Amino acid sequence: MKKQGILLIISGPSGSGKGTVVEQLCKKENFSLSISATTRAPREYEKDGVHYFFHTKEDFLLMQEHKELLEWAEFCGNYYGTPRKYVVEQLLQGKNVILEIEVQGALQVKKIYPDGVLVFLMPPNLEELGKRLTNRGTEDKNTINRRIHRALEEMELVEEYDYVVINDTIEEATEDLFAIVQAERMKCSRNPNIKKIFKGEI
Repeated sequence: MKKQGILLIISGPSGSGKGTVVEQLCKKENFSLSISATTRAPREYEKDGVHYFFHTKEDFLLMQEHKELLEWAEFCGNYYGTPRKYVVEQLLQGKNVILEIEVQGALQVKKIYPDGVLVFLMPPNLEELGKRLTNRGTEDKNTINRRIHRALEEMELVEEYDYVVINDTIEEATEDLFAIVQAERMKCSRNPNIKKIFKGEI
């Protein structure tokens, strides 16, 4: 009997290295990144069901109405959300599904799927965050300041999370996340049939 996977919900400030850490984690066996639904038009290289699930606005709003999304948000006139069906299918196949989403979305998912594991990924300190944002060289000082201000706001909700991982190095942060999933899989609450398995009844 295949053991159900863990839903790993990762948030953190811009500049915390979420994308890179998630990319490394997805290279490990039995990890997959959730595919979001969106109403925006696909880019030339994007494939439906690979990069996103592309929907019309009407279809997306129906999904929302029928509670088929774990979380959703509107950004720049387009809708984005996490389809419940895809996530549940992956979990039942034993995959550990990663959601890389912002704080409000993460807390939405936790209410709907309490078994989800919330991890807040952050740099060692505010000074280091400022350095990383500056070194990216993609944004002006005002934008960087806004991102730092937003990071301080997000930190106010860190107590709502199950774990915090300090991203000092990509390798260490990836291994910390992997260790969290391994520990969660061994929780007694996630192994309700362990006595029957031991007795050979299953």
